Amino acid sequence: MFKIHKKFEKTTHYITDLKLCQVRLQDNRKFPWIMLIPKRKGVGQILDLNRKDQIQLMDEIQYCSKIMKKNFKCANLNVEKVGNIVPQLHIHIVPRHKKDPTWPLSIWVIKGKPYTKLALASMLDKLKKII
Repeated sequence: MFKIHKKFEKTTHYITDLKLCQVRLQDNRKFPWIMLIPKRKGVGQILDLNRKDQIQLMDEIQYCSKIMKKNFKCANLNVEKVGNIVPQLHIHIVPRHKKDPTWPLSIWVIKGKPYTKLALASMLDKLKKII
Protein backbone atom coordinates (compact mmCIF):
# COMPACT_ATOMS: atom_id res chain seq x y z
CA MET A 1 0.00 0.00 0.00
CA PHE A 2 1.21 3.51 -0.89
CA LYS A 3 2.21 5.73 2.00
CA ILE A 4 3.73 9.21 2.01
CA HIS A 5 7.20 9.42 3.58
CA LYS A 6 7.01 10.94 7.08
CA LYS A 7 9.18 13.91 6.05
CA PHE A 8 6.66 14.81 3.33
CA GLU A 9 3.85 14.64 5.88
CA LYS A 10 5.66 17.39 7.83
CA THR A 11 6.95 19.55 4.96
CA THR A 12 4.24 19.37 2.28
CA HIS A 13 0.48 19.79 1.93
CA TYR A 14 -1.92 17.65 -0.06
CA ILE A 15 -3.37 19.22 -3.21
CA THR A 16 -4.91 16.40 -5.24
CA ASP A 17 -4.47 12.93 -6.70
CA LEU A 18 -3.79 12.33 -10.36
CA LYS A 19 -3.96 8.87 -11.94
CA LEU A 20 -0.43 7.94 -10.83
CA CYS A 21 0.80 10.70 -8.55
CA GLN A 22 -0.25 12.53 -5.47
CA VAL A 23 0.38 16.26 -5.92
CA ARG A 24 1.65 18.15 -2.87
CA LEU A 25 2.68 21.72 -2.12
CA GLN A 26 6.10 22.24 -0.55
CA ASP A 27 5.73 24.39 2.57
CA ASN A 28 8.02 27.17 1.30
CA ARG A 29 6.29 30.43 0.45
CA LYS A 30 9.39 31.72 -1.37
CA PHE A 31 8.45 29.55 -4.37
CA PRO A 32 5.16 28.13 -5.74
CA TRP A 33 6.64 24.63 -5.50
CA ILE A 34 4.78 21.39 -6.09
CA MET A 35 5.85 17.78 -5.96
CA LEU A 36 4.52 14.74 -7.77
CA ILE A 37 4.81 11.53 -5.76
CA PRO A 38 3.89 8.28 -7.55
CA LYS A 39 1.43 6.24 -5.52
CA ARG A 40 3.52 3.10 -5.64
CA LYS A 41 5.11 1.26 -2.71
CA GLY A 42 8.88 0.98 -2.51
CA VAL A 43 9.70 3.17 -5.51
CA GLY A 44 12.82 5.33 -5.24
CA GLN A 45 13.81 5.80 -8.87
CA ILE A 46 11.94 6.34 -12.12
CA LEU A 47 13.46 3.07 -13.36
CA ASP A 48 11.68 1.27 -10.48
CA LEU A 49 8.35 2.03 -12.14
CA ASN A 50 6.99 -0.29 -14.82
CA ARG A 51 6.93 1.08 -18.38
CA LYS A 52 3.25 2.05 -18.24
CA ASP A 53 3.80 4.00 -15.00
CA GLN A 54 6.93 5.66 -16.43
CA ILE A 55 4.89 6.97 -19.35
CA GLN A 56 2.09 8.08 -17.02
CA LEU A 57 4.63 9.89 -14.82
CA MET A 58 5.99 11.79 -17.84
CA ASP A 59 2.42 12.72 -18.85
CA GLU A 60 1.66 14.02 -15.34
CA ILE A 61 4.94 15.97 -15.19
CA GLN A 62 4.06 17.56 -18.54
CA TYR A 63 0.50 18.32 -17.42
CA CYS A 64 1.54 19.95 -14.12
CA SER A 65 4.49 21.77 -15.70
CA LYS A 66 2.23 23.44 -18.27
CA ILE A 67 -0.22 24.48 -15.55
CA MET A 68 2.52 25.90 -13.31
CA LYS A 69 4.20 27.76 -16.18
CA LYS A 70 0.94 29.31 -17.35
CA ASN A 71 -0.38 30.29 -13.92
CA PHE A 72 2.85 31.53 -12.38
CA LYS A 73 4.24 33.16 -15.55
CA CYS A 74 7.81 32.08 -14.90
CA ALA A 75 11.10 32.80 -16.65
CA ASN A 76 12.13 29.17 -16.21
CA LEU A 77 10.64 25.98 -14.86
CA ASN A 78 12.77 23.66 -12.72
CA VAL A 79 11.63 20.04 -12.98
CA GLU A 80 13.86 17.80 -10.89
CA LYS A 81 14.16 14.34 -9.42
CA VAL A 82 16.77 14.44 -6.67
CA GLY A 83 15.97 12.07 -3.80
CA ASN A 84 19.21 12.38 -1.84
CA ILE A 85 17.43 13.03 1.47
CA VAL A 86 14.04 11.36 1.02
CA PRO A 87 14.34 8.07 -0.89
CA GLN A 88 10.67 7.97 -1.99
CA LEU A 89 10.39 8.93 -5.68
CA HIS A 90 9.22 12.51 -6.03
CA ILE A 91 9.48 15.10 -8.78
CA HIS A 92 9.86 18.79 -7.93
CA ILE A 93 8.19 21.34 -10.22
CA VAL A 94 9.22 24.89 -9.38
CA PRO A 95 8.40 27.98 -11.44
CA ARG A 96 11.36 30.36 -11.27
CA HIS A 97 11.44 34.12 -11.72
CA LYS A 98 14.41 36.39 -12.28
CA LYS A 99 13.41 38.26 -9.11
CA ASP A 100 13.00 35.20 -6.88
CA PRO A 101 15.29 35.03 -3.80
CA THR A 102 17.88 32.65 -5.30
CA TRP A 103 17.81 33.39 -9.04
CA PRO A 104 19.71 32.00 -10.94
CA LEU A 105 21.00 29.61 -8.28
CA SER A 106 19.29 26.53 -6.86
CA ILE A 107 16.21 26.87 -4.67
CA TRP A 108 18.10 25.01 -1.95
CA VAL A 109 20.79 27.67 -1.38
CA ILE A 110 18.62 29.48 1.18
CA LYS A 111 16.43 28.27 4.00
CA GLY A 112 12.75 28.01 3.15
CA LYS A 113 10.03 30.03 4.84
CA PRO A 114 6.76 28.26 5.75
CA TYR A 115 3.44 29.64 4.56
CA THR A 116 1.31 31.59 6.99
CA LYS A 117 -2.06 29.94 7.64
CA LEU A 118 -3.86 32.43 5.40
CA ALA A 119 -1.28 32.28 2.58
CA LEU A 120 -1.30 28.46 2.71
CA ALA A 121 -5.08 28.29 2.44
CA SER A 122 -5.01 30.71 -0.50
CA MET A 123 -2.26 28.83 -2.36
CA LEU A 124 -3.88 25.44 -1.79
CA ASP A 125 -7.21 26.79 -3.00
CA LYS A 126 -5.61 28.18 -6.15
CA LEU A 127 -3.71 24.97 -6.91
CA LYS A 128 -6.73 22.75 -6.27
CA LYS A 129 -8.66 24.79 -8.84
CA ILE A 130 -6.00 24.69 -11.56
CA ILE A 131 -4.60 21.14 -11.23
